[in-house]
Amino acid sequence: MFQALAGAGAEDGVARGLGVRLKSQPAPAVVKALAALWLHGAVAAPERARRIYDATAEGYIGEPIASEPPSDNFSQPPEPIPMAFWMALWDLLDAPRQRGGSLNLVSTSCSMSGLISTRVQERAAMSAMAFPGVAGAFAQGYPRPFTRAALARCSKRSLGGLFLEGVVASGSDLAVADREAPPLVGLPPPLPYLHTRLQQCHGLWRIVGGYEATRLHDSALLAFQLAQCGYPPAAMHLAIIFTLIVFERPEGAAIMMRTILDAWAHGRRTPPLLGVNWPGIWDRQVEQVRSKLKVTSFVSAYPADLFEQVVQAA
Repeated sequence: MFQALAGAGAEDGVARGLGVRLKSQPAPAVVKALAALWLHGAVAAPERARRIYDATAEGYIGEPIASEPPSDNFSQPPEPIPMAFWMALWDLLDAPRQRGGSLNLVSTSCSMSGLISTRVQERAAMSAMAFPGVAGAFAQGYPRPFTRAALARCSKRSLGGLFLEGVVASGSDLAVADREAPPLVGLPPPLPYLHTRLQQCHGLWRIVGGYEATRLHDSALLAFQLAQCGYPPAAMHLAIIFTLIVFERPEGAAIMMRTILDAWAHGRRTPPLLGVNWPGIWDRQVEQVRSKLKVTSFVSAYPADLFEQVVQAA
């Protein structure tokens, strides 16, 4: 049943109805149906993802998520989901993990993406270009790397100062991905651009959007990114994360679902951030940047570190 729904998908009304039912009583069968639809949008029909999330969030929140529905053409049938993908997913569920243990979602999602039809990437690329602001940002060309020297000139409490603090704390660098090397080489545009740009601006979106560096908010930020530009790895990450929780930790499914839907609505209602000239504004205070870009801070229904608290208490 789960595999069949993930492969076939469903109309907007079904997703909306799931949102309504999940609001009142998140029964296991209903939550699994939602996980199946999110998988459908990630691995079978990526241009359906926006409608699926919009409809589910509308049913759950009780009001339309966007002023205008997506205008994408959904005439294509879904791509078949290979059995190799399902075998890998069920193996992942069977793999022993300690309570609170986390996956390397980057490598997991990359390996799972290699098991689905290459047509999914082509369709995901076309779908992404239909998101507001993506075509214009892509037309600006690939971004130049940020430099520590420029960031170091910003005050510590400015956007640039906070961004540099996060870069230092995480031990990451400011280099952008090489679009001529794996895993980006050969991907249809604008997917290499999206990967490069979102990698570069991940910390900036986190700060300006009001997301914290926790496991729950990591998923929320993925939903925000997906809502902003249809980023395919975000769809895959969310579908895998949610499916694992639904089958392994069903008691946490309602929390994750609510957080993802709230962040999706946040991303859909925020003006496009992809093409923002960040060096031109990162000497400003965060609240000034939010005001300029018309971004509100994410309001979470749960403590950002809720999962960390549960693991520590156990």
